[in-house]
Amino acid sequence: MILERIKQYIDYKGLTISSFERSIGMANASFGKSLKNKGAIGSDKLEKILNTYPEISPEWLMTGKGDMLKTKRISVAPPIMDRDNNDTFEDKDTENKSHTQEPDGSKNIAHRAPIGSAEGIPLIPIDAMAGALTSESTILEYECERYVVPVFRGADFLIPVKGSSMYPKYSSGDIVACKRVPMRDLFFQWNKVYVIDTNQGALIKRIKPGSTPDSVMIVSDNEKYDPFELPYSAINAVALVIGVIRLE
Repeated sequence: MILERIKQYIDYKGLTISSFERSIGMANASFGKSLKNKGAIGSDKLEKILNTYPEISPEWLMTGKGDMLKTKRISVAPPIMDRDNNDTFEDKDTENKSHTQEPDGSKNIAHRAPIGSAEGIPLIPIDAMAGALTSESTILEYECERYVVPVFRGADFLIPVKGSSMYPKYSSGDIVACKRVPMRDLFFQWNKVYVIDTNQGALIKRIKPGSTPDSVMIVSDNEKYDPFELPYSAINAVALVIGVIRLE
């Protein structure tokens, strides 16, 4: 039963029912009632669960077959981290094609930090994005997973990618590592990928020069999405994407 498998995942993560309900937009106590009455869960909520918790295997969730998690090992496709004159990270185009190697020749991986540990980089849920970008303490109210990723020591937080606008650079379900960019004296490295907090929510996009000094061009890698201009005044906070964790 799908609801029982969801409860299994909730228990595995050490979450409370109420926090899980909030994370996927369910009404308070509705999941518990459905589970008790052996009810069903809507497809929209299943999609929300898979977007919010991308480590869950869709096959396991729907059928019970295979492992609960997509993988027990998470491969990291890191950027080549150079320092330029402005002391910012340089994200090379080879980022998604190369993997660092451990001494034994295996791929360098991320691993989940123990629950309650302050070690590692927090994985921020979508609904806490604004707080993560502005470094507000509100993100601490969320039960964030943390991952230890040696090649991303400079990252401030991790966020899941949702949607296909940046495909093939990033796919839905990927996790990107981000480094906050101070809003004072803000400047962009043109053609780099950033997470920007706007009045219409957070966006993961490539940034290019706008038609005026007071605007930037917001560009998707997926050609199905048209570019658009955004004034600097509409940008609340910025983080540079410095790498990606891809579940295999």
